[in-house]
Amino acid sequence: MSNARTARRSRTFVWLSVAMVFVVLAGAMLYEPDRSVASLQSRWAPPPSVFRPIDGLAVHLRDEGPRADSTPVLLLHGTSASLHTWDGWASAMAPGRRVVRVDLPGFGLTGPDGAGDYRIERYTRFVVAVLDSLRIPRADLAGNSLGGEIAWHVAARHPARVRRLVLVDPAGFPIEAESMPVAFRIAREPALAWMMTRTLPRPVVTASVRNVYGNPSRVHDSLIDRYYELSLRAGNRAALPARFAQMRDGADTLQLIRVDAPTLLLWGARDRLIPPSHAARFRHLLRDARVLVYPDLGHVPHEEDATRTVRDALAFLNAM
Repeated sequence: MSNARTARRSRTFVWLSVAMVFVVLAGAMLYEPDRSVASLQSRWAPPPSVFRPIDGLAVHLRDEGPRADSTPVLLLHGTSASLHTWDGWASAMAPGRRVVRVDLPGFGLTGPDGAGDYRIERYTRFVVAVLDSLRIPRADLAGNSLGGEIAWHVAARHPARVRRLVLVDPAGFPIEAESMPVAFRIAREPALAWMMTRTLPRPVVTASVRNVYGNPSRVHDSLIDRYYELSLRAGNRAALPARFAQMRDGADTLQLIRVDAPTLLLWGARDRLIPPSHAARFRHLLRDARVLVYPDLGHVPHEEDATRTVRDALAFLNAM
């Protein structure tokens, strides 16, 4: 019996050793090094992009449209996105409105926060610092997902700085995802998250982007290029699991009752990450809110169909 047990343990050791060698070899084959800002800048930060020192970071931002606009629009992207997600909105808004968009800490070309702080309080302070740096006393804020959560926190804590809000599939309540992008699932698992800092197969990014679109056929190669290459910006892959580890979904949603700014909620009915049922929760707590739902769009309706969504946003923001 003892010899049989010893033999089984020996075989188990051999198989574990083989598995470890396989993991190491696979990791070596899939290894993808970080990319410097300089290597990414020519494609993803041509004019009007600038890098501005704000709150200890070299912040990638774009500031477009007429400077005479007394209440600019500040656009805030979601997790693992960048200011480019708002390209369609910015093009439509800039002829008549001053439009500012930034890469949030941990994403895009702004890169990781020096202190590794990705709490919502840190992002709220960051947005106020952006407004202060650009000498914008009051703005209209629009945000998607994480950006939406940041926007309503700014409105709740600094009401004098926000005139109107557009929340696009915003975060805030506990996540009840029907389906989560594979990259997010990996980043939320501590045992797997380390792999993300060393590897990032392009198919993982493709599947993740397709997951948040209502119609995945709208996802094209240049869109994947953007998400993939900016995710490789030095420090971004380590920032994503840190961000998830610091999330406190639903911990302070009662702060929504402090929001005075009139609010437009835009939601994709095919959002499987933050379901459209959350819109009713927001509307219940917000003092002045209306909801528009797009039957064919997903979690990023502003990117998936910029023409339709920006038309509704502008009608709300420009209303007297």
